[in-house]
Amino acid sequence: MLTLSSNSAQTGQDQTVERNSGNVTTDKEQEAANQTSPSGFHMTTEEFKNKFNGAVGKYRLNGLSITRLNMKESSNQVTSTFEYVFNDELRLVGVVNADESLQEVTLYDTGDTIEPTGGIFLTAMATLILTTNSEYTYNDAQDVIQDIGLLDRDVNQSDFDGVAVRNGLEYRFSIQDHEQSTFKITVAK
Repeated sequence: MLTLSSNSAQTGQDQTVERNSGNVTTDKEQEAANQTSPSGFHMTTEEFKNKFNGAVGKYRLNGLSITRLNMKESSNQVTSTFEYVFNDELRLVGVVNADESLQEVTLYDTGDTIEPTGGIFLTAMATLILTTNSEYTYNDAQDVIQDIGLLDRDVNQSDFDGVAVRNGLEYRFSIQDHEQSTFKITVAK
C-alpha cells in the first residue's frame, strides 16, 4: 500500500484525472493545456536543479538534494538526457531539448513493488511536482498524487497506471510486473 499524508485542502485548481478506466476534463484545464508550449517545461537543467533543491530546502526533505546532474549527449542532436542517482533503488532521468530546456523527467524506483512504497520515493514525487509548479504548496503536490489514484485503498500494485493533468503537465505513475515503478512528468498533449 502506498502511503502519504492525505490531510490536504483542495485548492480549487481545475484538473484532469484519468485512472485505469475513467477520464474527466474541464474546459479551463483544456485551455491551459492548449496554451502550454509542447517544447518543454521552460527551464534549463540548472534551473531545474535549483528549483528541486529549493523545494527540498523549503520543505526540509532531507536526503533528496541534487548535487550534479550527469549529462549524456544523444546521437540524434535533437535531445540529450541527464541522470541523477539518489540511491540503489531511486534514480531520476530527464530529457532536454536542443534549446536546452527540460522536456520531461522520470523517476524510477526499482524496489519491490509488493512492499509498501518507501517515503523517499513519494517524497521525491512530491518534490518533482513542486519543481514543475513553482506556485504549488506541498498540499497541492499531495493532491496531484491523490488524483493519480496512488492513495486509494484498492490500488492494484501489480499493474497500476494512473494519470493526472494539471497546468498543462501530465503526471503519470505506473508499475510494471512488480519490478519497477515510474513517475513521469511530461507536457500534456
